[in-house]
Amino acid sequence: MIASVTHHIRIAGALMMREMTTRFGREGLGMAWIIGEPLVFCLGVLVLWTFTKPAYEHGIKLAPFVMTGYMCLILIRHMIGALVNALQANLGLLYHRQVSPIHVFTARVMLEVAGTTAAFIVVYAVLLALRQVSLPHNYLLFYGGWLLIAWMSTGFSLILTGLAMRYESFERVTGLVGYLLIPLSGVFMMVEWLPPNLREVILYVPFVHGVEMVRAGVFSEFVPTHYNVAYGLIWGAIFNVLGLALIAGARSRIIVD
Repeated sequence: MIASVTHHIRIAGALMMREMTTRFGREGLGMAWIIGEPLVFCLGVLVLWTFTKPAYEHGIKLAPFVMTGYMCLILIRHMIGALVNALQANLGLLYHRQVSPIHVFTARVMLEVAGTTAAFIVVYAVLLALRQVSLPHNYLLFYGGWLLIAWMSTGFSLILTGLAMRYESFERVTGLVGYLLIPLSGVFMMVEWLPPNLREVILYVPFVHGVEMVRAGVFSEFVPTHYNVAYGLIWGAIFNVLGLALIAGARSRIIVD
């Protein structure tokens, strides 16, 4: 069992290194864009909102609100983009008996989580240096919420991947799904701001619980947040199992040259 897991991790690690070289090149500047992109956009949104919105929204400072929301959105959307076309971009690798689709997906998940986490650290450090944010109030909630979003995003992306493998036209609408998650995931609003009836509805969306956890970790205890860790974990497990089942059922549709 341990040998099998070690073998799987070794193959996934090698594929991740190959993916980094393919996507970013052998020079450091290409790889730096995975951090530079969210930094540029996050600071851009922050500057724009500074001129169009008050410094505090419902008693919450603008910078940490934008930072937590935008970085969570990047993790979700990057995971969708990375997994939906993962097999199509690596069909040649499946010719090798030791490489399976799960290795390809694991490599891309590891790369996206590591890259987006590094980007979040840099964005946080820059805003901290500019005195726009403070250190997290609760590190456990902060890290837990971030990992919960990664867990749910992986499963949700696998579902979209399985559907795209079965229906070619579905791959074209995955970008639209990413846009639909903007108002539904709670990245640009807080549950506490909603009327009680809408609050109950939005909490049915699993991603909201991860985003609220991240904000509970960053903000002080005086900022009300709403989340259920078990609810997010269960839905993440459902997403992952369903996604893997859809991919396994569509395995025959994979054509290896």
